[in-house]
Amino acid sequence: MKLTVDCVLTSELSNLPSQSALAQLLSKGQVRHLESPLEALICQQYGLQSMPDYPIAAMSAALDGLDVADACWLRADPVHLVLQRDCFSLGESVPLLVDATHAQSMVASFNQHFNQDGLTFLIGHSGAWYLRTEQAPQIKTSLPSVAAGKNIHQFMPQGLDSSKWLAVLNEVQMLLFEHPANEARESVGELAVNSIWLSGGGKIPQTPPLQNDIDLMLADSVFYQALAKRADVPCKALPQSLAHVLNQPTKLNQQLQHARLQLPNVNTLAWLVDLFAALKTKKIKQLTLHLVFYEKSLMVVI
Repeated sequence: MKLTVDCVLTSELSNLPSQSALAQLLSKGQVRHLESPLEALICQQYGLQSMPDYPIAAMSAALDGLDVADACWLRADPVHLVLQRDCFSLGESVPLLVDATHAQSMVASFNQHFNQDGLTFLIGHSGAWYLRTEQAPQIKTSLPSVAAGKNIHQFMPQGLDSSKWLAVLNEVQMLLFEHPANEARESVGELAVNSIWLSGGGKIPQTPPLQNDIDLMLADSVFYQALAKRADVPCKALPQSLAHVLNQPTKLNQQLQHARLQLPNVNTLAWLVDLFAALKTKKIKQLTLHLVFYEKSLMVVI
């Protein structure tokens, strides 16, 4: 079996000692440095084009229980902007986890305010926030994974309509200031949702997908589910461990040649240890590991 594994590197994983499973995987493979964050890398591999964003929002919304039609969609992730000495930075947790009742209350406030502007905010089955607009915004956005932890100034929407969309963000922040849902969050020690982060704008792509040999997607992300549907391959929830992937029933094993996994952000090290062990025992024929740190990636082929 071949595996392609996508893994977001945290500071904890980046500082592992030389004898760690991750370090040994890096030492055994052919390593390429890529100037792409994970979502952009995946879009490129599946034949999606940036115009100027990759259409992540529309594809995700279609799999998240929303009627995308021919409208333009943006992700509108709830975030917490952190006040620094002379700027704001984007909090590392994107999107913030928001209670369904609080999310609906905030989104209702947005829609009441922006309805006359042709902007509609919606919440998918997964809890993700989206923004639908009938006219394609003339802006280029930045993926939150690129901007996380940094001064947001250079990552704000850019383009012909940038001033309009910066005004929209300012109005959103005013609506969220002292919002009852935020006051309830802060009363129990949760971070306030003080802004949204726009990204992944576009319509459902009409171009055919690139062909590849992946025949099973294992991921919990709505976006991965959308990619699997586009490529016409099955998608299942990520199992609890690598053993559940490798020890498939015989009937499935005869069909399964190449699976792609989206590793979770928790217990990642245990997965890497198991991957290294499976390579040593030849349970994995080939491993392609995408290690992503903010806007850069390493592609390791073993």
